[in-house]
Order: sequence, then C-alpha cells, then structure tokens
Amino acid sequence: MVRDASPERGAHTDQSRRTRLAIAAVLTAIGLVAASLVIGRLSSPVASDPLASSAEAGFSRDMQVHHQQAVEMAMIVRDQTNDPEVSLLAYDIATSQAQQSGQMFGWLAEWRLSQAATEPSMTWMSRPVPGVSGHDHAADSTHRPGSPMPGLATREQLQQLSASEGVDAERLFLQLMIAHHQSGVEMAEAIVERSSHRVVLDLASSIVRAQSSEIDLMKRMLAERR
Repeated sequence: MVRDASPERGAHTDQSRRTRLAIAAVLTAIGLVAASLVIGRLSSPVASDPLASSAEAGFSRDMQVHHQQAVEMAMIVRDQTNDPEVSLLAYDIATSQAQQSGQMFGWLAEWRLSQAATEPSMTWMSRPVPGVSGHDHAADSTHRPGSPMPGLATREQLQQLSASEGVDAERLFLQLMIAHHQSGVEMAEAIVERSSHRVVLDLASSIVRAQSSEIDLMKRMLAERR
C-alpha cells in the first residue's frame, strides 16, 4: 500500500476523507428517513411522542454516537486492507449503521426533541424497567450516567487501527468491532425492555438480530487470522 510522503499530512487527509464520506452517508440516510417519516405519519395512528428524558430519546442520541464510531472504524479498515471479505463487511457495517443513525436523527426531529443530549450519556439505561420488579431488571447498574459509553474504542485504538495494515489491521478491526457490536446489542436489548413505541422496537430488534449475526461472522474471521 502506497502512503503519502508526509505521514502526518497523509493521515489528516485520510481522516478528512473518511469523515466526509461518513457525513455524506448519514445525510443521505437522513433524507430517506425524513421522507418515510412523513409517509408514516400520514398513514399511521397518532401516538404520544416520547419526552426529552425518555428512554427512547436517550437511546436515539446515544446509539447515534455509538453507530458513528462504527462507521468511522469501518471506513478506516477499508483503506487498510485488500481483503474482499473484510472490505465487504466494513461496507455493510458503514452503510447500515449510517442509515440507522439517520432513522434515529429523524425520530428526534419528528418528536421535536433536541439532537443534543439533555442529560449525561447512558442515563436512560440506568433507570428501572417500567412495570418490572426485582433487582435483576430494576436497572442496569453496570452503566453509570456520564461514564464512557460501552464498547467504544479509545482514541489510541483508533490511531493504532489507522497505522496498521493488512492482516494486522484486519485483526484489530475485528477485535474492536466485536466488542462494539456486543455493547450495541446490549443497548438495543435495553431499549426493547423500556419502550412500547413500535418504530423503536422494530429498529432495536433488527439491531439485535443483525449485529448478533455479524458478531458470529467476525469471530470466525478473527479465528482465521490468528
């Protein structure tokens, strides 16, 4: 793989290009979702919208942040590998999670809620599950409001991924994305327990199914590269 004569300038250029691609993908998804929301609003019964402090709003904001990093990692590894299987997986992750981010952006706009968080991240996941008694389901005590979001790669890990090539980049990407997906599934399962909104439940359930399947695939791919 040919690199820029100036590593620092090349890294900055690559990062800027990845950022532009990710933003373009999200904006495209948002446009498609906005149209579908209008159609859905006209054809569906009117339901009460979630409040700013609701689990649905917290999930929509936090999962957008979570998805945005998945898109970033997927775009990085596509530049660092020539393996068609890894490239296809990265493309699928980037496009699907950008589209889902657009859906959640659209929900908040439709609900007339701020895109910016109104309380510390993961607060919604630390609250009791409505209508469920017992310690096991009262709240997720492993997630403290304002603490680092589960499964996110550190800035140092992202830099290491950007600096890696070939099989080394593939292994690191798979390791980071497995952990990222596992936490994404956990967050999706948490909102399923806390929401009764059909569109939220449908998306969360699809996230659980798709990312659980991708976790199995990535574990196999990682085993092949040890």
